Amino acid sequence: MTDAPNYAVFLFPQALDALGEAIKPYLRDTPGGPHIVCVEIDAAGPLFGMTLVGKGPNGERLELELMVPVSMVKLVMSMHGEHEIGFI
Repeated sequence: MTDAPNYAVFLFPQALDALGEAIKPYLRDTPGGPHIVCVEIDAAGPLFGMTLVGKGPNGERLELELMVPVSMVKLVMSMHGEHEIGFI
């Protein structure tokens, strides 16, 4: 596999409740549970940084950085590509 990994970041249910509507646009809901897909993570401090990549209205590449307290993070999975998480 030569493609760069993406990361699936799962937050604790209490974190999702506390963040409320603000976090919902960035969540993907799959059978594995709601998670955030990002291209880069930074767990080296009190805040857990996540870099997300998307496209703007004119197709331009946009980057967004989300930071949450590290205590909100339940699990981080490295994955190649943007496939669904789970087992068949």
